[in-house]
Amino acid sequence: MDSQSIAGVLGSVIAIIVLVIAFAYGPMGPFGKVSRPAADPAAQAAPAAPATPAPRGPVIREVPN
Repeated sequence: MDSQSIAGVLGSVIAIIVLVIAFAYGPMGPFGKVSRPAADPAAQAAPAAPATPAPRGPVIREVPN
């Protein structure tokens, strides 16, 4: 085998390894990773006191001419 064919084989092996790692650790959309089950609804109890509303910004009204 000459050096070009050896380089081609080694390049192919490295490319395959990189693709396997990319598919193993990369995001694959909704089909790639198994989603974790949702927490128990009883564990997500409402807070004791309601949260205060966020402060509102200035009110801009149309002024007649």
